[in-house]
Amino acid sequence: MRGSGARVLALDLGEVRIGLAVSDPLGVTAQPLGFLRRRGESSDALSIRALVEEHGAGLVVVGHPLLLSGDRGARAEHAERFAERLRSKLSGDVEVVLWDERLTTAEAQRILLSDGVKRRRRREVVDAMAAVLILQSWLDARAGDPGAGSARDQSSR
Repeated sequence: MRGSGARVLALDLGEVRIGLAVSDPLGVTAQPLGFLRRRGESSDALSIRALVEEHGAGLVVVGHPLLLSGDRGARAEHAERFAERLRSKLSGDVEVVLWDERLTTAEAQRILLSDGVKRRRRREVVDAMAAVLILQSWLDARAGDPGAGSARDQSSR
């Protein structure tokens, strides 16, 4: 993370919504931030830039939806293109990394279901919950290995 002490913003890229999460100021825990309704990649990147500025984020973690085999599919390639577009919209002080997000949406659904969250409400919060899981995974890996998360693509972890 380039800006020491800066927060980390995480994105779970969906077709309709982008789930959002942000770290606490110490970079220990992930908290849900809601979601952005998709309006096109350029508009989405500008909205995320505004969130980066609002929350003082020094790094953005983009969920990288690899196939279970670890191979890249169409969704992973889309995330890679989006990450590149986002890099071009952010200042050089904000790093953008990809992070393996296999099964985070399924895990988010399972957590919400076990907590008794009704189906309609689950649809509203699952994207943010998936972003929380992505970010917490990144934060935990970084805490266990300070060098983790510093490379552009940690999706092979």
